[in-house]
Amino acid sequence: MRRALTAVLGTGALLLAMLVAVALPASAAPGTLKESAAAKGRVFGAAAATAHMGESAYAATLDREFNQLTPENEMKWATTEPSRNSFDFGPADQLVSHAQAQSMKIRGHTLVWHNQLPDWVSGISSRDDLLSAMRNHIAKEAGHYAGKVAYWDVVNEAFQDGSGARRDSVFQRVIGDSYMEEAFRAARAADPSAKLCYNDYNIDGQNAKSNAVYNMVKDFKARGVPIDCVGLQAHLTLGAVPSDMQTNMQRFADLGVDVHITELDIRMSTPPDSSKLATQANDYKKVVSACLAVSRCTVITVWGVTDKYSWIPDVFPGEGAALLFDGNYAKKPAYDAALQALGGEDPGDPGDPGDPGAVTCTYARTAQWNGGFNGQVTIKAGATAVASWTVVMTMGSGQQIVALWNGTASTSGNVVTVKPVGWNGSLAPGASASYGFTVNAPTGNTADPVISCGTP
Repeated sequence: MRRALTAVLGTGALLLAMLVAVALPASAAPGTLKESAAAKGRVFGAAAATAHMGESAYAATLDREFNQLTPENEMKWATTEPSRNSFDFGPADQLVSHAQAQSMKIRGHTLVWHNQLPDWVSGISSRDDLLSAMRNHIAKEAGHYAGKVAYWDVVNEAFQDGSGARRDSVFQRVIGDSYMEEAFRAARAADPSAKLCYNDYNIDGQNAKSNAVYNMVKDFKARGVPIDCVGLQAHLTLGAVPSDMQTNMQRFADLGVDVHITELDIRMSTPPDSSKLATQANDYKKVVSACLAVSRCTVITVWGVTDKYSWIPDVFPGEGAALLFDGNYAKKPAYDAALQALGGEDPGDPGDPGDPGAVTCTYARTAQWNGGFNGQVTIKAGATAVASWTVVMTMGSGQQIVALWNGTASTSGNVVTVKPVGWNGSLAPGASASYGFTVNAPTGNTADPVISCGTP
């Protein structure tokens, strides 16, 4: 067998390199996000909009990858009850019908929120009148979808950043602290089978805001107010996944509620490059892995199907590229990382509009010792031949690749890009190539790298 040895930072590991020709397991793994999540007892969903459902790539990607649908705006108060006691469920019904046809779970979003309210609600000044209007809205909307919606975001974004105080909304001002309890009780009466959730942003880690939500949930559980789940929106920025996200989720779970990641996206300054995409992939892997580590974290939902229609650029100019599929529906490194965290394997279907590269990669640790390890990456072509391949590895803190063979490597920070040595670049349909490497980890961090791959 021909081999080319590339010493990245030294040649001392050559002997080790000769010891690690270990084959990877041949067992097949689930090939989509929803299949892989289901194998772990989880649901993997996406927010969707009726305006895009006529676009074939949009609908096909949604249907192929996700088994839960959250309407982006179609269930919000301004859409469903634009004038008092005059309801329009048409746009939401379209999404619900589509989801049912695809055997997707449906997340109702949202019953009570200070934003996207019709003017008539904001203008109510009587406590009894607003309480009556709120109860009626919940009864009519949740009642309309009773038995169809699996989860309801009953109250959305009721606390302030920083202090964790109650947000100054018309509900808070006119009804007072009890409005959330009243909303949850009304939702339970309207649909006894749906799981009732509180949903908010910037509560992904432990801080004043998440502490306030925690105390509210604890109080509700103690007093018998019906609440079944807490939604962490997880609108995150690149490289800023809270280090205590898993701990934070676990403390909510310990209160006896499920934890859902409800609006996940991880934005970056645009345009994206290989280093940013590799960091984003590592971030997505951290979030998915944190959820998998908490038994009551049962749902992961990304806020959109494709970067093409993400809300981020409109709200944060100069930022975007926050989702798992780019504007052309191609799978990004973040997709591969999320799938890897779920234990899945992309089958590399060349007919898939999100998989133009038609290569997959798998990683295996082949040896380990105090202060280092060896790894092997296998790249496999799908149903069509490929002329070359590229693998991006995001290494852990303090790790150094001291040798790499059967590939050529370039390094930028903790991101290592590997390309073939020439003879192992061209792959026939279903064929594979492998390269190996040795990692020095003097700080004791022997975590596996995050791996993503594609074609040039």
